[in-house]
Amino acid sequence: MEFRPILMIIGVLTAILGCSMFLPAIADALVGNDDWIVFVTSGLITTLLGAGIWASSFGYDQSLNARQAFFMTAIIWVVLAVFGALPFYWAGINLNFTDAFFESMSGLTTTGATVISGLDDLPPGILLWRSLLQWFGGLGIIVMAVAVLPMLQIGGMQMFRAEAFDTAEKILPRAAQIASNMTTIYIALTFICAICYWAAGMGLFDAIAHSMTTVATGGFSTRDGSIDSYESAIIDYIAVTFMILGALPFLLYIKMVRGDLLGLWRDSQVRTFLLLLAAVTLVAILIQYVDDIDRGEVAFRHAIFSVTSVMTGTGYATTDYGSWGGIAITLFFIITFIGGCAGSTSCGIKIFRFQVLFLDLKQHIRQILYPSGVFVKRYNGQVISDTVSASVMSFIFLYFFFFIILALLLSLTGLDSLTAFSGAATAISNVGPGLGDIIGPSGNFGPLSDVSKWLISIGMIVGRLEIFTVLVLFLPRFWRG
Repeated sequence: MEFRPILMIIGVLTAILGCSMFLPAIADALVGNDDWIVFVTSGLITTLLGAGIWASSFGYDQSLNARQAFFMTAIIWVVLAVFGALPFYWAGINLNFTDAFFESMSGLTTTGATVISGLDDLPPGILLWRSLLQWFGGLGIIVMAVAVLPMLQIGGMQMFRAEAFDTAEKILPRAAQIASNMTTIYIALTFICAICYWAAGMGLFDAIAHSMTTVATGGFSTRDGSIDSYESAIIDYIAVTFMILGALPFLLYIKMVRGDLLGLWRDSQVRTFLLLLAAVTLVAILIQYVDDIDRGEVAFRHAIFSVTSVMTGTGYATTDYGSWGGIAITLFFIITFIGGCAGSTSCGIKIFRFQVLFLDLKQHIRQILYPSGVFVKRYNGQVISDTVSASVMSFIFLYFFFFIILALLLSLTGLDSLTAFSGAATAISNVGPGLGDIIGPSGNFGPLSDVSKWLISIGMIVGRLEIFTVLVLFLPRFWRG
């Protein structure tokens, strides 16, 4: 395998990550916190190493084949997580390397699980760095989902292959073009979200930090109490709005900008996502009424916020929905796996895969009833090939297989069943908080053992990279070419 094109990309992205570390340095310097030195040091190391790797690889053939793309996609997240952990490890917040790597991986994969407590008292540099990691991670996820995964035919993503990019050799220019368009939309949504938060009463710093993690559907907050700390219904609804916007396909935003204003609503997965969100919200409201938890607007707000946060994988919290009883725990555990739309910052199995699974089931039943009939499966007017169906079914099988293995391994570390299974679910679905007293909405992952944290970190990256991207690296045939 030719590694130089891979190293060039890794070098560029590492250098960009290093340059971004100077922003938290400025934030800490402005308030007189000594951690600015940590960010400057980390930034210089990361930038110089990244630039050196890029310079040593520049000038060679920049095309990527599928094998190189698989390897690059998997390794870049690990490399960036290691460098992203440096400020956490060296700052004065007393994190060992396991905790620092966990926090960095959680940020870049937009999981939102945290080991840090006492957020209200932390210096602005660390808080801003957590938000930046999720913001960069969200953008990277969009580009990966639109430019790389369709090319690699991961889990049915080939249905979303962009036009005019049909060969693996065009992954690099394709990614560059898409990244440019996506970044513009992404920055615009983040800016609008920050303005809305600020106008609703958030401080300017908190508004900027939360806008980055909201649009990225990441969920890192500057407060221990998450969004609930602001005790504002307006802020809650703003968060819900932009969590939903972050979970919709970003390619459709580009089409809207180009004049196709109804493109979003015409998309089958967008309609299904919104209808499912409404249905689960209604169930959550009924649960609160039956158990006399909350009523009226408060019940509606807590329901739609919690459901949106979990389904999109954001992980914000305004209430401890884990205390709503067994039915609520089961409901939120199930929707942890669903996720948002393909080509968004959201996570989970994704809506379109459930749709393809339903269409396969529908066709199979009709074939039983009418053996001589010919039935064609269509998704958004596009014929679904057997290859796509096989990819989706394989993905869903491996998704739950890996979830069970991860849950069992977490159980062996001494965690109770609820914590182990919800921890595995929240890791592979990149949601953030789990269920139970330890890692629930009112807790964090700090009390877990180092072994548990490494297992969950592996779960986060495997879930974020949609399993196959990591799995193929362990096949001997992959390395033989």
